[in-house]
Amino acid sequence: MTFRSYLDHLHTHSQLLRLSIPISKTYQVAGVLKKLEPRPVLFENIRESSFRLAGNLFCSKAAFASYFGIPASGLIPLLAQAIDQRSPCPRVDVAPCQEVVELQPDLDSLPIPLHCEGDGGNYISAGVMVARHPVHGQNLDFHRCMQFSKTELAVRVVRGRHFDAFLQELGQVEVAVCLGNPPNVLAAAATSVGLGVDELEIANALGLRIGEPVSLVKARTVDLWVPAEAEFVLEGIVYRDRRHAEGPFVDLTETQDIVRQEPVLVVQAITHRQDAIWQALLPGALEHKLLMGMPREPTIFKKVNEVVRCLEVNVNPGGCSWLHAIVQIDKQTEQDGKIAILAAFAGHSSCKHVFVVDKDIDIYDPLQVEWAMATRFQADRDLVILERRPGSSLDPSAEGETHLTRRVGFDLTAPLSAQGKQFHKVPFPEVELGELLKD
Repeated sequence: MTFRSYLDHLHTHSQLLRLSIPISKTYQVAGVLKKLEPRPVLFENIRESSFRLAGNLFCSKAAFASYFGIPASGLIPLLAQAIDQRSPCPRVDVAPCQEVVELQPDLDSLPIPLHCEGDGGNYISAGVMVARHPVHGQNLDFHRCMQFSKTELAVRVVRGRHFDAFLQELGQVEVAVCLGNPPNVLAAAATSVGLGVDELEIANALGLRIGEPVSLVKARTVDLWVPAEAEFVLEGIVYRDRRHAEGPFVDLTETQDIVRQEPVLVVQAITHRQDAIWQALLPGALEHKLLMGMPREPTIFKKVNEVVRCLEVNVNPGGCSWLHAIVQIDKQTEQDGKIAILAAFAGHSSCKHVFVVDKDIDIYDPLQVEWAMATRFQADRDLVILERRPGSSLDPSAEGETHLTRRVGFDLTAPLSAQGKQFHKVPFPEVELGELLKD
């Protein structure tokens, strides 16, 4: 399914709320999406634009998994397989994303939301950016973009990422910001893979899972191949040495990020579908967290599974879907919990706290995880502390400019030798209430 056909699917199954009343892109869109979260919403009447807008589409693992016709438990194997078995994308000459070509672009015509009071401007938050290096090829990534004129955006470029390396080396980079993408493209853009890997090949491998490859078309004004079924494509050039204030903006932690001088993207063309639908991603909300955290789960799973038997991983929303990981293992030796902690940190370098539990603990139930901590954990025995390690710039508690942090692992697994103590809940008898309560 494309982004559009998925909306049709949601509507057919009475899962999509369609709002026809006039809604402003200034604060109202964000407020409504947050109030209705996790329900998908299609705004059919944006006051400042002729285009429609959709949001809250993938706020849970269940919603994401439903796109692929699998249970949520199947997402980690699916993503891991797609990363390992990438597939080249087919290419086409004619594409829906170029039904309309605007060579005199006006960003003011688009329903780019102003999300929260204090934001530095209207923000594109759901756009995936395609860029290309003459040696390493294409790269796909998320970069939030703040509008500050009819043709210019300030792009938040995280230092050390692949696009930053492109920009530092080349000085200016042709890009295409694509919006209105299905979840396979969104998930692929959020993965962390090696330099030279085209994430669109990961997206294609995911799409082939449901028989829908990701076709690419040549952009109109830049030397890039972009998803043919996208709703919008903003083509332009990012300049390393041309800077503009970017921020403040609500980050993944739901706190306000600082103002930085960031590279400028000059938009030179906008292509889109007829009657195109803008895609909104509410910053710091459930959909944002899911798309950030879920692609890290297979990498953690892979690292942990190299040293102990890993059963499941949850980079949970309570930890901002970035700073915490709950890892379920099949414990075989007393050291397995601590070994799993170190492997999990290796699988996600921004992780701050890791919780390792046994196979009898539901990692999606915070009450069960807390119960394991209450009954199976002793700090002098089961706590792992890693002092002053590189952390995440998203963590407000990390050290100033360095972002150094203390990583902590909690081994919440039960001892293999109980020594007369009991570490497992006693189950209550199973009964058929229907028979017992029948008249």
